[in-house]
Amino acid sequence: MSAPDVDDRTGRVRAGRVRAGRARAGRARGWTGSLEGFRLWVRVRHLRMHSLRTKLTLVNLLLLLLGVAAATVVSLLAMQHYLLQRVDGELLASREAMQQTDFTQEDLNQLQAISTLLEHVASPRDPESTGLPRPGTILVALDAGMRPTPFATHAPTGRQLELAAAVGDPAEFAAEGKVRDVEVSGDPYRVVAGALRDGSVLLLAADVDAVRSGIHKALKVDLAFGGLLLCVLALVTMKSTKRLVRPLEGMVETASAIAEGDLARRVPAGRHPVNEIEQLRVALNSMLHQVESAFETRERSAAQLRRFVADASHELRTPLAAIQGYLQLYDRGMLRSPAERERALARMSAEADRMGRLVSELLTLARLDGRPEAHRLAPVDLGRLVRDATDDLVAQQRGRRVVVRTEAAGVVLGDEATLRQLVGNLLANVRVHTPVDADVEVSLSAPTADVVRLRVTDEGPGMEREDAERIFDRFFRAGGAGVPGSGLGMSIVRAAADAHAATVRVTTSPGKGLTVTVTFPPSERLAP
Repeated sequence: MSAPDVDDRTGRVRAGRVRAGRARAGRARGWTGSLEGFRLWVRVRHLRMHSLRTKLTLVNLLLLLLGVAAATVVSLLAMQHYLLQRVDGELLASREAMQQTDFTQEDLNQLQAISTLLEHVASPRDPESTGLPRPGTILVALDAGMRPTPFATHAPTGRQLELAAAVGDPAEFAAEGKVRDVEVSGDPYRVVAGALRDGSVLLLAADVDAVRSGIHKALKVDLAFGGLLLCVLALVTMKSTKRLVRPLEGMVETASAIAEGDLARRVPAGRHPVNEIEQLRVALNSMLHQVESAFETRERSAAQLRRFVADASHELRTPLAAIQGYLQLYDRGMLRSPAERERALARMSAEADRMGRLVSELLTLARLDGRPEAHRLAPVDLGRLVRDATDDLVAQQRGRRVVVRTEAAGVVLGDEATLRQLVGNLLANVRVHTPVDADVEVSLSAPTADVVRLRVTDEGPGMEREDAERIFDRFFRAGGAGVPGSGLGMSIVRAAADAHAATVRVTTSPGKGLTVTVTFPPSERLAP
């Protein structure tokens, strides 16, 4: 065999192996897909079997089944009892009638003959049977020896002999005076015995096969009707539970939408609400509203924190960069003259003071935001703090006209250091952001006996409405970064007012100055 033939045969073998491997892989994927499909079907069936609709339907069907079964058993037992009592009543009445007559043995023989004749005429074993129905009553007369009485050439029939044998001791049975259940040729009978005056015994038996047949038919009717009722109830229950659980499905859809990020989604109201489900819907919507509000508050707080950190970093970076620049100039020997070195030292000292004030204000804000229990609450004369702060303002700006109006004592319960900083920051805001010739009025009043109101009004340039809305934001300066100050003064005012349960309101417009009103509540709201 040549080399090309060997290579060609090897290639065909390899190609066959590749095709066989692909076929096995395809069959494996087919089996895997079928197995996954079966598992999915089992999982879906399991979920359906454990659904609320299925459970409610099964519970209703089980209760109805128990009710139908109990009603059927009770009705059939009552029906059987009534029919058997009726048969027993007829037998007992016949026995009483026989016992009250003065029949002789000859009369009994005649009665026996009539009964025997009827037996022979209607017996299915008689080839000349007339097709008449089997008699429903068997009459057997027993002589003093408790033997069935023959009539002429006609001996007692098999049914009569079976009946006489089935009762056991006829004399004892007659003395009991009760009705018994016996079987004659496989047929159920009710039998009663009566003793006559000459010592003979009369057996009367009535066929109750018709009673049992009627009960069986009634049972079939009850079962058919019960099955139909179960089917109808299953359909009605499935439809009604589908309507009842539709709001729950809406709740599931709402929860899924919220999980995907749609926090504004709410559970819609149903067309035919159920009290319990409607209460659950209202409570769930209230909870979702609270969750949405909390999430928005958290997002807003996180955004404010990020902005605060960025602003604080920017404010701290400026003095640090200045100090670092002057140190680099000194390190490289570029500050040759004493005047240059003195000027650089003064600038570094100023930037360090600025950075220290900024850090101090940040610490003050952190302390006020935390509202620690260490606040020393005591009666504070707010009028004294106002006079001190205005004196400081006049000392710093002698050309500014300051008017102080104290209409009340102005004693509040609070922390004196914090309140002093609140008043000082209000006047410092006026000093930094208004010209010296702008008049300032500080008033202290008591609208009611327990409320104290502090108002600071200046005649400066005022603010735009958009800037006024942000006046309490941290590091906010209406004129931009070139305006002096750290932008934390009014934030400290708001934090100090919040720490004392006070409210702060700003009234301003361009060219009409700025008015800040701080209202302190009754002292009982701060008392421990």
